Amino acid sequence: MKNETILITGACGQLGTELVTTLRKYYKRVLATDLKDAVEALGDAEFRKLDVLHRQGLYEVIQKEKVTQVYHLAAILSATGEQQPELAWRVNMKGLRNVLEICSTSGVKKVFFPSTIAVFGSTTPRTHTPQHTSTEPATIYGISKLAGELWCQWYFLNKNLDVRSLRYPGLISYKTKAGGGTTDYAVDIFFAAVKDKKYNCFLEKDTVLPMMYMPDAVRGTIELMEAPAERISVRTAYNFAGFSCSPAQIAVVITRFIPEFQITYAPDFRQKIADSWPQSIDDQPARNDWGWLPEYDLDKMVEDMLFNLLKTKEKHTVLP
Repeated sequence: MKNETILITGACGQLGTELVTTLRKYYKRVLATDLKDAVEALGDAEFRKLDVLHRQGLYEVIQKEKVTQVYHLAAILSATGEQQPELAWRVNMKGLRNVLEICSTSGVKKVFFPSTIAVFGSTTPRTHTPQHTSTEPATIYGISKLAGELWCQWYFLNKNLDVRSLRYPGLISYKTKAGGGTTDYAVDIFFAAVKDKKYNCFLEKDTVLPMMYMPDAVRGTIELMEAPAERISVRTAYNFAGFSCSPAQIAVVITRFIPEFQITYAPDFRQKIADSWPQSIDDQPARNDWGWLPEYDLDKMVEDMLFNLLKTKEKHTVLP
């Protein structure tokens, strides 16, 4: 177990809860923080409330606890960001700048910043989107994340801060429900299938988007952070891919396990966001530089999701 202190902001989110659990297996101390109260999924992890917009409070925690790595996950996601653009810009930009500036002067060894496929836009090639291509995002979320990527690169080039980043696709998990994203349907559909055997999807049935199962996302994130610095050639954010699918394709696989499952479609404002994003991602630089390789495809993901959710249901745990 490594004698380091890891700080995670936004730890109560979908990715944060699982990173906390996994990192605690490898590091002596993992400090989970969030603006809201701790969630059950964090278990007995060390937790404290922290607002990344409160720079002095963030500085004091990093200094006092002798933090060596920061996973900065606190952010406003795509759908929520379109409804509250001022809040999204403030949280996503000022929060990141606070983290980068404090870490660059406090002896922090490494920083992780989660970017997203939302940095791409309508001028981006929609299939096999390359690492280096047009980035003209159509959402406040995407705009803020693209600016964040460039800030991360600037701090690496000008202040020698080892910042690393991934452009996440939609993330799917049975442990913590998503919240505020355009790909949330790919999580909600499973909870609905197990609980009600029906789901009303907010995207059109043939909307293909890049997705990734959470075990791959967590493993890939840690692999990136553990890679030797000389292997990291991308200091904005790496393209990061698992598999691509549509709501209709997920539904077909679900019916193999729950034959009575029914899906309907009622596209809302998130459809426009989804239509501006790529359908598939070329992540060859990540594979070449630090050996990224996903383990889960669509079929394997669906089987594991339903296995775990049905097991939870059998134990009479109330589903969210």
